[in-house]
Amino acid sequence: MLTITQALVDQIVAHARKDHPDEACGVVAGPADSDRPERFLPMLNAAMSPTFYEFDSGDLLKLYRDMDDRDEEPVIVYHSHTATEAYPSRTDIAYANEPGAHYVLVSTADTDGLGEFQFRSFRILEGEVTEEEVRIVESY
Repeated sequence: MLTITQALVDQIVAHARKDHPDEACGVVAGPADSDRPERFLPMLNAAMSPTFYEFDSGDLLKLYRDMDDRDEEPVIVYHSHTATEAYPSRTDIAYANEPGAHYVLVSTADTDGLGEFQFRSFRILEGEVTEEEVRIVESY
């Protein structure tokens, strides 16, 4: 289960809406081995695409060095889908390389009639996708 604050959910959704119609992407870091997302780190989609996201390799290197200096890890890796449901694509699954991370997808398309966005979380391990419950809290 992913436990996340409402403030972080709001920041992720706002980033997805801001970058629409391109996919948004980023990381939420947290203390190593805590499974607690704390620090919102929006990234630039280097692909600048409505159907694909890609972290800039230089930005990603800086991000990992910064997290390492702070004894943090990527608790959440997030991105948006602009025209499809919030479910990992084959490409998303192939690029999932953080076995301990929660992969959050936000859809800015109303694909289910339930509103203007979906917010879902998945674990992706060795190509296996498992959706998990999202528990939104006011604070930890």
